[in-house]
Amino acid sequence: MGTILVTGGCGFVGSHVVDQLAASGAAVRVLDLLHPLAHAGEPTYLNPAVEYVFGDVGDAEAVARCLDGVDAVSHQAAMVGLGASFDDVVDYVRHNDLGTATLLRALARRGTPVRLVLAGSMVVYGEGRYRCPEHGVVRPGARREESLAAGDFEPPCPRCGRQLDPEQVPEDAPIDPRNVYAATKAHQEQLCAAFARETASSVVALRYHNVYGPRMPRDTPYAGVASIFRSALEGGRPPLVFEDGRQLRDFVHVRDVARANVLALGSSVSGAVNVASGDPRTVGELAAELARAFGGAEPETTGAYRLGDVRHVFASTSRAETELSFRATVTFAVGIREFASAPLR
Repeated sequence: MGTILVTGGCGFVGSHVVDQLAASGAAVRVLDLLHPLAHAGEPTYLNPAVEYVFGDVGDAEAVARCLDGVDAVSHQAAMVGLGASFDDVVDYVRHNDLGTATLLRALARRGTPVRLVLAGSMVVYGEGRYRCPEHGVVRPGARREESLAAGDFEPPCPRCGRQLDPEQVPEDAPIDPRNVYAATKAHQEQLCAAFARETASSVVALRYHNVYGPRMPRDTPYAGVASIFRSALEGGRPPLVFEDGRQLRDFVHVRDVARANVLALGSSVSGAVNVASGDPRTVGELAAELARAFGGAEPETTGAYRLGDVRHVFASTSRAETELSFRATVTFAVGIREFASAPLR
C-alpha cells in the first residue's frame, strides 16, 4: 500500500489511527485544520514519522495536493458532539458534509479507485433497537418534551404504549438521525456510498459507538460524555448525570477504534460496520466507575435532559468480528482506570 492520507489526523481518534499506521510501517500523511473548538494549538503528541499538512478538508486545493501518491484514505475530519445549539448547524454542514464532498470530488477526479474508510457514528441510528413483548421489534417515535420533563424517559411501544426492551442494534437497522450532528453523519455515509458506486472505489463506514480514552478534548459542548465527566472531576465537581443515569451506551476505547480503522484499511469490507466493545453500560455506571478511579466526588443524577439525545443505543458487533476480524480488547474497568489519569487535550 502506498501513502495513506488521514484527514483529522491530529484529533482524538485520528491521532491514534496515525500512530498505529506509522507503527505498522505505513507511509502516512495527515491533513488537519487544527480547529480551535478541538485544539488550542499544535498538539504535543504529533508523530515525528508522519507528514503533517495543516489545512481544511473543505479547501479543494489543499486536498488535491495532499492526495498526491495516495491510494487509501482514512477520513476522520469532522465536527463532533451534539453542539451548543441549533445555531451550530451551518458549521456542522460546512465541516462534515461540504468537507466530505470536497474530498470525494478530488478523489473522483483522479480517475482511479481508492480505498476509503469513513469515521461514521452510531448517532445515525437515532434510538437503538427495541422489542415490544406483544408486537416484536418496533421503532419508537421521537421523545416528547412533556414526557422527559415528567421524568418519563423510556420510549413506549408506538402501537400499544407498553414498556420496551432495548436490544443490540445491527447495521441493517433503519437510520433515523435525530439531531444536526447525526444528520450530517448520515449524509457523509450517503455521499460516500454514491462515490463508491460511481467510481468503483471501496468504501466502509465505521459506526463508532461512544469512544473514550487519552487525547479526548476537554469539557466543551462538542466533547463526549466521558470527557465531560472527567473534566468535572478535575475541577473538584461531581459528574452531573442526565435523566436517571440508566441510559445504555457502548463505551469503546480509542485504541480499539484505531485498530478497527487499520484493519478496515487493509480489507475490502464495504458498507457500514459497528465499532463497539460489545459490553453495554449505563451512563450512570460510567460516571460512578470514573469517579472511583479518579478519587473524586460521587456523581449526581440530575434528571436534566436534552431533546436531541436518545435513550438507549448499543451495538451488535457480529459483522465487525466476522468480516473485519475485530473484537475490542480493552475492558471497561481497565479502560476507565487508565482514562482517569490520561492526558486530555
